[in-house]
Amino acid sequence: MITVHHLNNSRSQRVLWLLEELGQPYEIVRYQRDPQTMLAPPELRAVHPLGKSPVISDGDVTVAESGAIVEYLLDRYGDGRLRPATGTSERLRFTYWLHFAEGSAMPPLLIKLIVDRLRKAQMPFFMRPIVGSIAGRIDSTLVQPNLQAQQRYIESELAGSPWFAGADFSAADIQMSFALEAAAARAGLDGRFPHAQDWLTRIHSRPAYQRAVERGGPYKIPG
Repeated sequence: MITVHHLNNSRSQRVLWLLEELGQPYEIVRYQRDPQTMLAPPELRAVHPLGKSPVISDGDVTVAESGAIVEYLLDRYGDGRLRPATGTSERLRFTYWLHFAEGSAMPPLLIKLIVDRLRKAQMPFFMRPIVGSIAGRIDSTLVQPNLQAQQRYIESELAGSPWFAGADFSAADIQMSFALEAAAARAGLDGRFPHAQDWLTRIHSRPAYQRAVERGGPYKIPG
C-alpha cells in the first residue's frame, strides 16, 4: 500500500490527485504546518532527512520531490495512462512541463511570497522604509518581470492546446496545478488570462481532483 505523507496546503495535494486519477489505493499520514512559520513539522524528518512534503512510501521504497514521485507512480502503476507515448512531440511537451512546474514556475512565486511577507512583517518603525525599499526593488526588478513573462507564455501555450502536453489531459497538468493555483492566489493570474483561468476551472471540476481534496482535507494556497 502506498503511503502519502501529506502536508496541509502543499504540493502533496498533487500526489493525492494523481493517485485518484490512476485509481490506485493509498493511505494518508497527515502533517500540519506550524501556524507561525508555515514550515513542516519536524516529524517529517523521520520519513526523509529534509523533512519536506511530498514524500511517499511504497513498501521499502521512499520517494521525495513531486516530479520524481509523478514519474515513479507512472512507471509503476500508470500502465501507459496520463503520459503520452515515447518518441512523440506530446511526450516532449509532457516532459518539458513536468520539469517547468518546479524548475521555472515556482521560484518567482516563492520569492513573491517571501517579499510580500517581508512587507507585512512586524519590525521597528525605523526599519520599515529600508525593508520596504529592498522588498519593492526585488519585486519590481526580479519577481514581476519573471511572473508576467511566464503568465503570458502559459496563456499562449494553453491558447494552442487544451492541456499542457497537447490534446489530452496528462500528469503534466497535475504537476502544473500548484504553480497556477499559486499564481492565481498571489501573483495576478486573473481574468486577463482566460485560457489559464479556463484550465483551472477544468482541473477543479475533475472528479479525481475533488476526491483528492475531500481525502486530503481543506486546501488553500497561501496568498
